[in-house]
Amino acid sequence: MKTALLQISSSDDPAENLETVRAMMREAAGQGAGFILTPEVTNCVSSSRSHQKAVLRPEAEDQTLAGLRAEAKALGVWLLIGSLGVKSEPPEERFANRSFLITPEGEIAARYDKIHMFDVQVTETETYRESDGFAPGDRAVAVATPFGTLGMTICYDVRFAYLHRALAHAGAQILTVPAAFSPATGPGHWEPLLRARAIETGSWVLAPAQCGSHKISEGKPRRTHGHSLVVSPWGEVIADGGTEPGIIYAEIDLAQSDKARAQIPALTHDRQFEGPA
Repeated sequence: MKTALLQISSSDDPAENLETVRAMMREAAGQGAGFILTPEVTNCVSSSRSHQKAVLRPEAEDQTLAGLRAEAKALGVWLLIGSLGVKSEPPEERFANRSFLITPEGEIAARYDKIHMFDVQVTETETYRESDGFAPGDRAVAVATPFGTLGMTICYDVRFAYLHRALAHAGAQILTVPAAFSPATGPGHWEPLLRARAIETGSWVLAPAQCGSHKISEGKPRRTHGHSLVVSPWGEVIADGGTEPGIIYAEIDLAQSDKARAQIPALTHDRQFEGPA
């Protein structure tokens, strides 16, 4: 399967972002990609909760989801919408950070709500409280497709090895990690974490990312690290998107996952143990 990772710099205008992604999807499909992936918060990058409340919609009413489903159907491709910010079902007032896997028929094959919330103070001036605006998910998702089983995660999830190991034990040979990674931690942590998750599980890792300075109408400015990555099951970086918007391509061969897991069968060596005293 030829895959295409779309690296974008989403604004806080969902309609604008939808047209950008649809154009890139057409380009990727024209280059023969059968599986296209977008980053986290494809529909809206914003630091303003009031703006998010004004422009985000429930899943059933979300125009980005509807438009990208229609585009996937028109192109006949599989699509991972890395995530969309969508309004949750009442009484939950916070949004969901939700990833969608779309079939070539435009149907939703799977949904995953980000489990781990990015509640950190990265520097003295850069603080995030994702859980203030987004409700965490509570269910891991692995889904079978004709080209392999996918384990779905989002951004900060990459720091939690147990989630990716659980997905691999559930049959996932491809781990998706769409992200809007902080430029403060990205240079030191992004690539090593993705390579570690690939090596630990013998899985392909596909990580489409937001990049650059985001056009935001209100709230604090946002920048993201970029460097969308494709990592092989042996931990090799196959493709790197750099820091500008664009598309990176890679051929995914599940035989490489089988080979890595045969050489280092760590997934068969789990042991129960008592915790430290």
